[in-house]
Amino acid sequence: MKKLHIPVLLSEVLATLEPHPGESYLDLTAGYGGHASKILDVTRNYKDSVLVDRDEFAIEYLKREFPSEINIKHEDFYSAVLQLVECGKTFDIILADFGVSSPQLDMEERGFSLKNDGPLDMRMDRRQELTADDIINKYSERELAEIFMKYGEERPGSARMFARVIVNHRPIHSTKELAELIRVRIHGYFKVHPATRIFQAIRIVVNDELGEIERTLPLLPKLLNKNGRLGIISFHSLEDRLVKDFLKESSNHGEESELKIVNKKPISAESEELVINPRARSAKLRVAKRN
Repeated sequence: MKKLHIPVLLSEVLATLEPHPGESYLDLTAGYGGHASKILDVTRNYKDSVLVDRDEFAIEYLKREFPSEINIKHEDFYSAVLQLVECGKTFDIILADFGVSSPQLDMEERGFSLKNDGPLDMRMDRRQELTADDIINKYSERELAEIFMKYGEERPGSARMFARVIVNHRPIHSTKELAELIRVRIHGYFKVHPATRIFQAIRIVVNDELGEIERTLPLLPKLLNKNGRLGIISFHSLEDRLVKDFLKESSNHGEESELKIVNKKPISAESEELVINPRARSAKLRVAKRN
């Protein structure tokens, strides 16, 4: 199988979720199947497993490369979870990786990367209408500043400055144009491109990423069998805070708790992985077990 995307924290996922032959598996963000292929190599239970993704390119790949017995859903993970709960489905292993896949970043036409020039798109599901172009060119200066502060965690002064610059230079239709507009406002040396958090903020809003996570997390215990394991990989503090708070609340009721936290502190990538996959540097894995 051609590897289009290097899955982050793969050895840690396998070690903590402990797949066994015959177990059922739900991957809420299957992408190009990096985690799924290794877990299914162990479980070999295709008919009781479900792979979910809202990106049509990922879905086409999964349908082409994975056994036909697997239920592959072209949905956002909240919609998929609602359907599965309604159907009474349960699983031994559930995994959600909230990161953007390498193909999404590397395909210029998707508009996710500030390194590759492309249209301001950033839609994970291209069936939806809202794009990054809409936000950059139609939102007010105040709305943009609020987005940069809330979802990019920019300081108020910087957020307002970037919003003002964007509004004054409209129309802006390419990722390179936006990234360069932000970059020239920052003087001196910087390790991370100064537009990184702006791009993150816009992408989060385009795809309603945090809202989807908030709506989905409380439903996940309903999908876990007794002693079932839940693994969640987050990539920035906003996501990780939601996951951390959810797991704490779900495990804080003594014997009546739905979940038991497996790792008190999030698991991060080892230096060996970072050499071959620098995109794993911000990944954090949290794992819980159904009581």
